[in-house]
Amino acid sequence: MIRHALVAIVLAAPAYAAENKEESCKYQGQVMAAVQQARLDGVKQDEVVETILAASPEWPDQYSNALPQLSAHIYSLRKRDLRKNDFGAILEQQCLENWDQIQEMKKQLQSN
Repeated sequence: MIRHALVAIVLAAPAYAAENKEESCKYQGQVMAAVQQARLDGVKQDEVVETILAASPEWPDQYSNALPQLSAHIYSLRKRDLRKNDFGAILEQQCLENWDQIQEMKKQLQSN
């Protein structure tokens, strides 16, 4: 389930080379957590990107490119699942665990 979101971030914002693994994964988790919280707060899906950006998030701008894809993912889930799980923490952990595969995927995408 989260793996699709991880791929969405890779595709939406491929220029993460400036950050190290821990920073990049932390920011990705923050983006996911912001979308999850917006959904739990009752923000409509078509307003989630603007709502999150209006709050001046702390992550670098390129991470915001993943907001539409992550919104589609989070808004497809049941609220019950959103209340039970911390998708930001899950995404951050999966990012850390799959970092080498993600980097290889990005190289393949950039070479095509």
